[in-house]
Amino acid sequence: MKPLIPLALVLSLSACAPIRPGAPATQPLTGAQLNLDTHQAIRWPQANWWARYQDPQLDSLIEQALRANPSLDAAAARVRMARAALQGARAVQWPQVNANYHLTRERLTETYIYPPPLGGSYQTDTGLGVQLDFNLDLWGKNRALAQAARQRAAAADAAQQQARTLLVSAVAQAYFQLQDAQAQVSAIGAIVGKLQEALNITRDRYKNGLGIQVDVDQADSAVSSAQVQLSQAHNNVQLLQHQLAALLGKAPEQLPAPQPRAGQALPVGVPEHMPMALLGRRADITAARLQAQAAGAEVSAAKADFLPNIDLSATFGYLSLGMDQLVRGSSENYGAGPVITLPIFHAGALNAQLEGRRAARDEAIAQYNQTVLGAIREVADASASIRSLHEQIRHQEASLKAITSAYDVALDRYKAGLGNFVQVLLAQSEALKQTVQTTDLHARAYILDVQLATALGGGYAEPDAVQDASASQSTSTSNK
Repeated sequence: MKPLIPLALVLSLSACAPIRPGAPATQPLTGAQLNLDTHQAIRWPQANWWARYQDPQLDSLIEQALRANPSLDAAAARVRMARAALQGARAVQWPQVNANYHLTRERLTETYIYPPPLGGSYQTDTGLGVQLDFNLDLWGKNRALAQAARQRAAAADAAQQQARTLLVSAVAQAYFQLQDAQAQVSAIGAIVGKLQEALNITRDRYKNGLGIQVDVDQADSAVSSAQVQLSQAHNNVQLLQHQLAALLGKAPEQLPAPQPRAGQALPVGVPEHMPMALLGRRADITAARLQAQAAGAEVSAAKADFLPNIDLSATFGYLSLGMDQLVRGSSENYGAGPVITLPIFHAGALNAQLEGRRAARDEAIAQYNQTVLGAIREVADASASIRSLHEQIRHQEASLKAITSAYDVALDRYKAGLGNFVQVLLAQSEALKQTVQTTDLHARAYILDVQLATALGGGYAEPDAVQDASASQSTSTSNK
């Protein structure tokens, strides 16, 4: 009998459903392929990188946003779900023990297998027992699923950190945009005041016979046009306040208007080349990589379904007719043995399931590649924009200084009766445009600095445990 056991095992394995080869797997991008610099040392953002702006108002707004925001609540819920799934995947690897009890009051038929006096009598069928089940997991299916669950839980943690980074970035950018809008209100308001002064002078001249109605109409039109721009600037301030309130999880009326602050362009160093460490300093890249590795582990689990599955089962309990006979030695019932499941023919279902897992893996790897490329582009864009911005600000401030001087001269000459109002209007229009552009560039200096800090990870650093798990997972699934 014993010599037949190995033969039976060989025959069983040969009878398994065949695995169809799939298309070549999508490959993740590497730092070498992207020419990332392995030696460049740059100054990475700290966890509270926004503190370097030394703005208590911004610090308070970010603190409020981090305390209560729907996007963070949703991310935290996804983390709890992923951890619950991990706990469930781990539990399957252990023996399962269940206790059971049943009691049935029934009348036994007289025309079946029950002899008199049982036939026709009323009996209580009762049982009490304990059952142990354990899957041997010979081919590592449960281990692969647990590994996938671990990767997904770690990915959910990284995604939560990414949600935090994006929220802080959005609050900071909205705050600086609001400061820009408030600065524009102040600048346009000053120009409206000067134009109103010119209008009053023009009216006085007309009353005294020293001017013409056309000058009055032009001055009045200039004031009205500037007031329209001032009204639009005020509306922009309100809309940005609403945006900021929403990011803080508040109604607009619950958020007091921030006080205007003087802003200067920040002297920010930018990386000359993309550093290799970027791949571990961005939470979204980490999350995408972990999701791809989890999908690879699920491919391994799907392959295990093609092989024999062995479950061990053991039971011990009591069975009897009648409650008074239940817990007795004569009512003992026990047994143990394996349950072997051999997949032979499933009409292609197993291969379809495997192909679906492979496709999900390839999609996850493609999403990882896209995330990496997007991250590199964001850093490059922010770096290039910052380099260009400092030059733009230098020229813009010179232009504003010149046009402001020209506007003041034109206005003074007009007040003194030495110039016409057309010159004032032309200078005023250009001064207004240059003022708005200057405030925009100053705010953009801060916004670009925020975008660069966000593109460089926003203070996130991949945990060592995740790095180790990712390295081992990459090695184990590279040839699957």
